[in-house]
Amino acid sequence: MKILMVASEANPFAKTGGLADVVYALSRELTIMGEEVVIAMPYYAKVKDKFHEKIQWVASVDVFMSWRKQTADIYRTYIDGITYYLIDNAYYFNRTEFYGYYDDTERFAFFSLAVRNMLQVIKFQPDVIHLHDWQPGMLPVLVREQNKYDPFYKDIKFVTTIHNPAFQGFFDPFFLDDFYGLSDELFKNGKVRFKGICSSLKAAIVYSDKITTVSPMHASELLSSEGSQGLNDIIVLRQQDFSGILNGIDYGEWNPSTDPQIAFHYNAVTYKKAKLFLKAALMDELHLKNEGQALFGIVSRLTWQKGIDLIVAGAQTLLNSGASLVVLGSGEYVYEQELEKLRAQFPDKMAIYIGYNEAFAHKIYASSDFLLMPSLFEPCGISQMIALRYGTLPVVRLTGGLKDTVVPLMEGNIDFANGFGFYAYEDSAVQNTVRWALTNYEKPAVMRELIRHAMTSDNDWKTSAGAYVKLYQEMMQRK
Repeated sequence: MKILMVASEANPFAKTGGLADVVYALSRELTIMGEEVVIAMPYYAKVKDKFHEKIQWVASVDVFMSWRKQTADIYRTYIDGITYYLIDNAYYFNRTEFYGYYDDTERFAFFSLAVRNMLQVIKFQPDVIHLHDWQPGMLPVLVREQNKYDPFYKDIKFVTTIHNPAFQGFFDPFFLDDFYGLSDELFKNGKVRFKGICSSLKAAIVYSDKITTVSPMHASELLSSEGSQGLNDIIVLRQQDFSGILNGIDYGEWNPSTDPQIAFHYNAVTYKKAKLFLKAALMDELHLKNEGQALFGIVSRLTWQKGIDLIVAGAQTLLNSGASLVVLGSGEYVYEQELEKLRAQFPDKMAIYIGYNEAFAHKIYASSDFLLMPSLFEPCGISQMIALRYGTLPVVRLTGGLKDTVVPLMEGNIDFANGFGFYAYEDSAVQNTVRWALTNYEKPAVMRELIRHAMTSDNDWKTSAGAYVKLYQEMMQRK
């Protein structure tokens, strides 16, 4: 099959979160399985600054947006068997950041139009176009409304994966015509109307052949009013074409037996001595007292979604209990400051790195005893899977993909538990669970079983990619 991934970011070029990891890792696994995969994404200024020597111009494509005539310059490169097409336009993408601008709606309207227009120019006719989140969400609308009689496009199937339902691509109905050249009738008949305005995410759900999200549990949540960010009424109408496919992690990159970012390698048999060594080295590097206490790690965006208020509550409990904490992340200033206050209170037990550092992340995953991840909602989550791979036991709120991957220790389930968890989004719940984890930290036989189960958990991309191939094949059989 020929598969086109369309996303606003993808490794190794542009990353703000797990989306970039997923787009790349899924694409790479599909190529290993013999599929032909192309990724289309914007050619941001940051990408150009770092990678321009590896990327070649191949074509220019006109993009008409009402009275605007823009040009999309198409660049190409190859990485790990994947063909990347990067779409450039200085007006839209020569900016400091990837997102966060007042005209993001216009920027990604241009991107969607450019992707549609470039396909015939580069002579790539995909069997499947796989869209990721709201940014390219209008692409199936364009193809099915404006190109439905064109033989080149008529057999293309569309999949939309919802990574984060909180971002729904809202825009004023005026821009249906002004940006896309589409009729107002699509708003009036409800196909793109959501909450009184247009939504590119809703449009993608309505016009795609299949809709997926990134874990089975999150699929269930998206069908409920409580966990869907308002999308449940739309998704229920497409329930027969909707499923949850759990993301994986790259077992090549995240492998404690070969990881070049850590100083001591280990596996599910040899972990004990290695993790003690790595923990001592990290605590020494961060000037933390090491008296054999438990070390908790956090690798996260510091935003409301990640349950930072619960993180603060849990951090207070573990620090007051004598454990240590190391935090890597950045986000909303108020949360950064809350954690900084805690560090000031416990300077020899807590360390914070504001920002993101890949090498430091590897060290935290390998060195910590526990990973704290009490998300308000978590469609899939990657950090808990990495932690499991490294024998670092997740302490999570059981939502979305966290529930699909973490089996919390309870009475009678030591034979298959691999972490700790709770349901209620309350300070007391995370505090009690942290205490439960610390209680079991003092029980070597229990910890040994939990770590063994964690490190033998199967979260490889092979399983997920196989599920997507099956989904693509089912679509291809439809006429």
